[in-house]
Amino acid sequence: MSTAEHALSFDLSKYRVAPGSKVDLSAWDTNENEGLDKQVGRKVTKGLNERLELAQELLWAEDKHKVLLVLQATDTGGKDGTIRHVFDGVNPQGVRVASFKKPTADELAHDYLWRVHRHVPSSGELVIFNRSHYEDVLVVRVHGWISEERVQQRFHHIREFERLLADEGTTIAKFYLHISKDEQKERLQSRLDEPDKNWKFSTGDIEERKLWNDYQMAFADMLGETSTEYAPWYVIPANRKWFRNLLISRIVVGALDRLDMAFPAPEDGLADLVLD
Repeated sequence: MSTAEHALSFDLSKYRVAPGSKVDLSAWDTNENEGLDKQVGRKVTKGLNERLELAQELLWAEDKHKVLLVLQATDTGGKDGTIRHVFDGVNPQGVRVASFKKPTADELAHDYLWRVHRHVPSSGELVIFNRSHYEDVLVVRVHGWISEERVQQRFHHIREFERLLADEGTTIAKFYLHISKDEQKERLQSRLDEPDKNWKFSTGDIEERKLWNDYQMAFADMLGETSTEYAPWYVIPANRKWFRNLLISRIVVGALDRLDMAFPAPEDGLADLVLD
């Protein structure tokens, strides 16, 4: 088997979190690359991107299925980079990115899922959540802004919210971009060292980094509590950006292929139509 064939055939199931499992993130290698070479990985990812372009065009044309992809990570985990590289070339007419930052006063006046539900995909759409409803069991938990009882309630709410979406025809895949603490340090430092990246740096990142272990525990609980058959979590080794892109591309393309889509039938008589 060639390295390119291996890149398209290695087992994806080991990156999927089993429902109800106890997750220990320290057991997941952030440097995993399946023994692949970077150049081969990038070449294969380019081919997958071409397949993704066609699959997304089918999704939009058929106007039948809905696809929701969720990205979560620690600071510098690579959510923006994933969107740029994995979805490069897709038709923006049928793709949306929804980012969820600090809630507004209006959003805080509603239940915590209100602002999220408005952004889920409609028929034919592929929507990417850059952060998501999971912020409401991560940041607020780590900082102690809600009780553990409410955290467990929210896990239940989220599972049922995603069950609703799945029952109504939404295909869901969720990705936790897993980087090491040392890798985060390097990425934060690069934002300081490179003037054109200074805008990405916030002194608040330093304070959040001090809570690294607490966040790792919160992410681990999130993964185990909310990975389901209808809305699975994947732990994506993300120290190597090229492997991160390859792995997510394979999972997304596979999910779209399983929808078994087809272009709508053309109008009758088009084969004989000749324009003046």
